Amino acid sequence: MRASLLIVGITLLAAACEPTPTQPEDVRTLLALPDHFETPFVPEDNPLTGAKIELGRHLFYDRRLSANGTQACSDCHEQARAFSDGRRTPVGSTGQTLERNSQGLGNVAYSASLTWASASLVHLEDQIAIPLRNDDPIELGVTDGVVDEVLQRFAADATYPRLFAEAFPESSSGPTMGKILLALASFCRSLISANSPYDRFLAGEPDALTEAQRRGLTLFNGERFECFHCHGGTQFTSNYRDASDTELRLSFFNNGLYNVGGDGSYPPYDQGLYELTFDLRHRGLFRPPNLRNVEHTAPYMHDGSLETLRDVLLHYARGGRLIESGPLAGDGRLSPLRSGLVRGFTATDDEIDAVVSFLESLSDPSFLADPRYASPFAGP
Repeated sequence: MRASLLIVGITLLAAACEPTPTQPEDVRTLLALPDHFETPFVPEDNPLTGAKIELGRHLFYDRRLSANGTQACSDCHEQARAFSDGRRTPVGSTGQTLERNSQGLGNVAYSASLTWASASLVHLEDQIAIPLRNDDPIELGVTDGVVDEVLQRFAADATYPRLFAEAFPESSSGPTMGKILLALASFCRSLISANSPYDRFLAGEPDALTEAQRRGLTLFNGERFECFHCHGGTQFTSNYRDASDTELRLSFFNNGLYNVGGDGSYPPYDQGLYELTFDLRHRGLFRPPNLRNVEHTAPYMHDGSLETLRDVLLHYARGGRLIESGPLAGDGRLSPLRSGLVRGFTATDDEIDAVVSFLESLSDPSFLADPRYASPFAGP
């Protein structure tokens, strides 16, 4: 199983038992949000503070947080790649190859659900427990047998006791797994990308987008390409939540990437939401990702099987992918489970280029180099 329900349950209990500061800082000020960004949802039991974000930043880049001391969160989420990793699928700390592509973390605070295909992971605190604690597959590998050893590394460090005390001033227990999860979630919520050419265009700079990018924006939001149905709003995803939401907006789609056996199936080892619900109608259902900085998060799709943005657009123009031979052969355009929004369309090369150019306008160079999100440690 990708996640151990027991581990998640224990983690939630631990996190719930951790004392948190009673005077949370203003979220919009702390995150320096522009006017056109909504305030993200922040759970009441983990209010954002600068001290907690700073502790989370240290932990995010610290390889001592893996059981064998060889891997940090940042090894699969690199800032220069918008916190993705450039691989089709990542490799865990013990060399085990995972099945799903590492998503970028920019603006992850607005995600209504986390990971590619789970309707149950709706808080970062819960999701982070999976790569940290899971034993199948192993990512960081901090299982029950080694958790005390890992915590002792931070308790014995010259810097971390102070960082934990500042982040959790009402607690005297030192490093705990619950505090680590709360701090990591806080740092991830702080990863705000809001200074792309598109953002400047929204802020009233008409020349921030080129003529081709403006044409691509029109096509992106038009009924022929239909991109906006799954990738709309300020965060370019229909899987979205902010502080004003009273209900989660969870959305998952089968985009015709596979049609194994002609019945709509995806590869047997990776069937999407079906693996959680066991509902045959949910085969191939995956979450539409946030498209901010998408230029830097290749390769694409949940399994990293499409190399370029142009490949992605050609896939949707066809209305599904054709795999002509081999164990995964099938025509996604004929899948009985393919979303009705993936209908296929005709487009010229210039139109495809224009949409690619618009997607590139969602890149935020300042985010990719912001020292607030960079490693606090000297050296590589």
